[in-house]
Amino acid sequence: MQDQDIYFMGEAIKEARKAEKLDEVPIGAVVVFRGEIIARAYNTVETKNLATSHAEINAIIKASEYLESWRLLGCTLYVTLEPCLMCLGAIIKSRIPRLVFGAYDKNSGYVISNGNILENIRDHKFTFEGGIEERECQTLLRDFFKKLRDRRENECD
Repeated sequence: MQDQDIYFMGEAIKEARKAEKLDEVPIGAVVVFRGEIIARAYNTVETKNLATSHAEINAIIKASEYLESWRLLGCTLYVTLEPCLMCLGAIIKSRIPRLVFGAYDKNSGYVISNGNILENIRDHKFTFEGGIEERECQTLLRDFFKKLRDRRENECD
């Protein structure tokens, strides 16, 4: 882990907080190229009514537009939660060479939590590091879902 990883994860956390304000699951992402953030994004699944509007996908789209290329060579993706299988596929297909994530996801994370799928990848290998600012990323998610459960309980009263 490098100091810059903590800084850029902090920027992804800022994006997650934007999602939370919209009642979206608070997951944020940034794409970094040559030490600069070229894309920022957060979950917009509920806002757009679109299952593919995960923070990672949204960030990859913006980074591709910025670089005018679907190949995101030389980029690092920072995301507050371990990517799901769909997002992992987008990371691989966009040729991102490095992934840094915050919290591990025992339910839907497929980088490491639900099997070592990366051992079977043939078309593009990448490096990853998990657990960066993990406590803050976990707290964001835990607090969000607690508020959601409390709200639902109060609606039933």
